[in-house]
Amino acid sequence: MKVSSWWVSLAWLGLLVIFTWSSLVQGCGPGPGYGFRPRSRKPTPMPYKTYFPKLSENNLGASGRAEGKITRNSERFNELVCNYNPDIIFKDEEKTLADRFMTKRCKDCLNKLAIAVMNHWPGTKLRVTEAWDEDGHHPPDSLHYEGRAVDITTSDRVLDKYGMLAQLAVEAGFDFVYYESKHHVHCSVKADHSVAVEKGGCFPGWARVTVAGGGQKTLASLEPGDRVLALSESGHIVLSRVLLFLHQNHDSKSTFLVLTTQDGHRLALTPHHLVFLAPHYKLHHSEYKAQFASRAKQGDNVLIRGEDGRLQPSRIISVSQEEGRGVYAPLTEHGTLFVDGVLASSYALVDDHRLAHWAFGPLRLLLSVTQLVQGEGTQGAQVTEAEREHTNTPTHYNTHQKSLRVWGNQKLRSPGVYVNTNTSNRQSNWTAVPINRDIEGGNCDSVRDKVLSVHWYARLLHRLGQIFLDPETFHP
Repeated sequence: MKVSSWWVSLAWLGLLVIFTWSSLVQGCGPGPGYGFRPRSRKPTPMPYKTYFPKLSENNLGASGRAEGKITRNSERFNELVCNYNPDIIFKDEEKTLADRFMTKRCKDCLNKLAIAVMNHWPGTKLRVTEAWDEDGHHPPDSLHYEGRAVDITTSDRVLDKYGMLAQLAVEAGFDFVYYESKHHVHCSVKADHSVAVEKGGCFPGWARVTVAGGGQKTLASLEPGDRVLALSESGHIVLSRVLLFLHQNHDSKSTFLVLTTQDGHRLALTPHHLVFLAPHYKLHHSEYKAQFASRAKQGDNVLIRGEDGRLQPSRIISVSQEEGRGVYAPLTEHGTLFVDGVLASSYALVDDHRLAHWAFGPLRLLLSVTQLVQGEGTQGAQVTEAEREHTNTPTHYNTHQKSLRVWGNQKLRSPGVYVNTNTSNRQSNWTAVPINRDIEGGNCDSVRDKVLSVHWYARLLHRLGQIFLDPETFHP
C-alpha cells in the first residue's frame, strides 16, 4: 500500500513538473494569453505634481521613514556604495563625489533606469543632479541625507521628457517617484536592510506559535518538521508541519507593523506579509480576505484562536510600528499559521493567497515525496481528538522541548535554507552586530553585498511573477 501511495505521489509530481516546464517554454513564444510572452505596453507619462504610489514618501508602503543623517564620519557611511556607471551623468557641483554615493538599492534602480532612458531616447543619458547630501540643503527628514534619494533629469534637459522619465523611474523599481518640479524628478527607495528589499515577508523571531503537544515556541527556535497550529481550507484548526523557511535571517534589522486587537493579541509582521482581514465583524472564515498588513487599519477584524481553542473574530484597536532584529517566514503544509494567536498567511509580496499556495504546490509535493523515499509515510496534519483537548488548554513556552524533527537518518532541510540547530541561547541572535568595513578616501567599492536569506524557490516564483502577473498584484 505504501509503494502504491509513493507511485501516485511521484506521478503527480511528474505531471506538475511537465505542466510548469511547458508553461515556461510557452512563455518564450509569441501570442497572447497566460503562459505566453506578455505584450509590451507603452508607458504613459506621469502628470506634473503627481507621485507614485499614492502615499507619502515616508510611509511604509513607499520608501519608509527616515533613519537619520549619514555623515562621512558615521559608521553607516560604510553602507553607501559609489556609482561609476558611464551611462549616467553626475552633476557633482560640490566636486566631492557626493552625488555618486548612494545605497545599493538606489544604485540598482538608477542603473536600470539608465538603460531604460537610453532605450527610450537613443543618444540621451540619465543625469543625476542630487543624491547623497552632506551639506544640509534639504528638510530634516529628507532621504537625501541617507543616500536613498536622487533628483534626476535627462542629459539634454528637455523638460517635456520629464513626465515620461518619472514613469520610467517607477518601472525601474524606485519605491517612491514624485514629479515635483518642472526641472527634475525626485525618486527614493527603501533602506537596504528593509525586508521588502530582500523580496520576503516575515515575522520577528520573538513571535510565538503553538506546537504539537500544546507548548509554544518562538519563531527563532522553530525548526522544519515541527507542527504548528494553522487553519485548513475547510476552516478547521489543525496541526500543520513546517516544511521550510521561505525567509530566515537572524541579524536582519526590520520595521514591523504591530496589529493589536481588543482581546489583547499583538501580531507583529512586515508590511508586505499577508494577514486575513475583514472590514466588518464576520463569523465565517471564508469572509476574511488575505491582504497586505500595510492595508490593515483600526476597526478591521482579524481571526484569532480564542481561549476555548475555537476560531473567532477580533477587532483591531491600534496599528503601530516596532523595530527589531531577526526575520522568519515559515512555510506550513496548509499555507497558514497562528502567530501570537492571530491567523496569518505563510506568504507575502503577492496579494493572492490562493495563487501563492498553488504556486508552492510542487515544492510541497517534492518534500512529501522525499519523505516517502526516506521511508516515512505522510503524516496527517489534522489534530486528533486527544490533541484538540490538549491544545485547547492554556499553553506555556517550553524552552527544553526538542525542536528538530528527524526524518529517516537526516534532518529535514532544503537547499538555500539556513538551519541553526543550536537552540540553547536564541537571544544571542538579537544582539547588535558591529559593522566591520573600512572605506578610505571616499571609495566605497569594497562594500560587500548583503547575504540574502530568501529561499531559492521563492526567488524563482517572484521572478516568474514579475513576467506573467499584473504589477498591481505585488506590494507597492
